[in-house]
Amino acid sequence: MLQDLPEGKGMRRHLYFPGPRLSRAARLRMQRVGSVIRGQVVTLILVAVFVIGGMVVPITAEAEKLIGRATVVDGDTLGIRNQKIRLHGIDAPESSQRCTRPNGKEWRCGQKAANALSDKIGQRNVRCVGDKRDRWGRLIAVCFLGSEDLNAWLVRRGWSVAYRRYSKDYVPQEGRARQAKAGVWSGTFEMPWDRRRAQRQKPQ
Repeated sequence: MLQDLPEGKGMRRHLYFPGPRLSRAARLRMQRVGSVIRGQVVTLILVAVFVIGGMVVPITAEAEKLIGRATVVDGDTLGIRNQKIRLHGIDAPESSQRCTRPNGKEWRCGQKAANALSDKIGQRNVRCVGDKRDRWGRLIAVCFLGSEDLNAWLVRRGWSVAYRRYSKDYVPQEGRARQAKAGVWSGTFEMPWDRRRAQRQKPQ
């Protein structure tokens, strides 16, 4: 097709070949494809920046949630649908650990802590929420029975202590348990982390 275009006082003639006409649906598809490509390019640029900077940063970090019947592994570990959950911010006596009553008599405080947690839960569903996992792949979580924080309940009843190395969330509950001489605070005991360290240092 010939098309006249103005040029000063005269006219100049150009050859003009119009492209094929696109339907509205085709134009919309092209726009969507362009948007997807632009989004992928932006994502690649962000990933490159994080890698070059030596950082590993999740672009989206969402809390994991597990809900269901729970089995008690020990005083600070649960199992739900083949997933193990380590209760956040607390540390319970080891399963084989013994504590000492004021009269000098030893008792199996680790087993008692696990039994107390099992009796508390019964057959009811437990909801656990967390956004981290430990080196053994366990979800680090706060677990709830209804609206009750089970982590807090364990510390308040003296069946666990606040794990200050990782969190101070349950220090107030520990103070109340100590004052009331509840659970392990009724006598003397070795802190669970000290117990584990001593077990590791034993000659094989």
